Formats: sequence, structure tokens, C-alpha cells
Amino acid sequence: MIGAKKKAFDTEPRMILLKEPILMLGMQVETGMKSVFRDVSRLGKRWQAFKRTGMIPNRKEPWAFVAVSKDHDQLNGRWNYLMGDVVTRVDAVPSGFASFAIPAGRYAVFTLRPPNRFAWGMTIGMAKRYIYAEWFPNSGFKPDSAISDFELHDERSTLKRGPSIDLYVAVKEA
Repeated sequence: MIGAKKKAFDTEPRMILLKEPILMLGMQVETGMKSVFRDVSRLGKRWQAFKRTGMIPNRKEPWAFVAVSKDHDQLNGRWNYLMGDVVTRVDAVPSGFASFAIPAGRYAVFTLRPPNRFAWGMTIGMAKRYIYAEWFPNSGFKPDSAISDFELHDERSTLKRGPSIDLYVAVKEA
């Protein structure tokens, strides 16, 4: 199994200090383990439909897209999932939209490389299970409560051959 993991994602992250918050404008859904794939798929379709009909105010160039997991409630197994484009500033948040500032701080960054563009969900799920169940207990770090994690999609994620993204996991010393 370790060989499959190494091909799909890095099992050892690079550690970075994000010096400035990353601003995003997008949409949000509350989800849980039983509904995450369905909820994320629906949210992605809503976001893509909006992008076809509207402009993203203050969209950062070069383009980047983020998907954020935050506010995990351990008791009911639910969390908030946001997706949207990175922006330079948020002047106003249109009705039905959400904005979020990904906090500056320390992150473990795992590069994910699905076998094809249709395997993003499976690869992300497999990577997160590994990170939280195997990597954290042996890393000397623990999750930072400010944010759980976020995916950073850029031009690499749109490649037909060899797509990849970076999964940033907020960490602090254990």
C-alpha cells in the first residue's frame, strides 16, 4: 500500500510558513463523512455554473482555486467545506456566496497526483486518511485548530497528463 500512496501523494510533506493570509471568494456547504462526496460534487457544479455566467471580483492572477475544510465538529462528524477562487481583496460578498481568509501560519504541504483527472476525490480522501491517521501520530505535530486543511489548485491541476495539487494541512508543535 505504501507504494500506491507514494504514487498518489507525497507521504512526507514539505513544511512551509504561510506569511500572508490567502483570500478566497466562493461558496460553502456543511458536510460530513457520509455525504462529503455528494455535497462537494453539488457545490462544485454550482460554483462552475456561476463562473460560466459571472465574473469573480478581484480574482488573483495567475488563477488559483482553493477548497477549504474548517470548523470540524468532532461530536457530530460535520464540518464546513468552502470552494472558490483566490482573490486579491474582498470588497463585498454577494448573496449566496462566502469569503474566507486562509490564515497565515505553519503548514505541512503534501503534493497529490491522482492517476487521472477523474480520481481527485479518491486521492484526496486517501491522502487525508493517511495524514490524520498515520502521519500526524508519528510527526511531532498536531493539527492547528485555526483551519483543518485546504487544497490549492492552479494550472497544474488542469493538465490532462500528470495533474497535481498541493494539500496544505495546518500544523503546530505537539
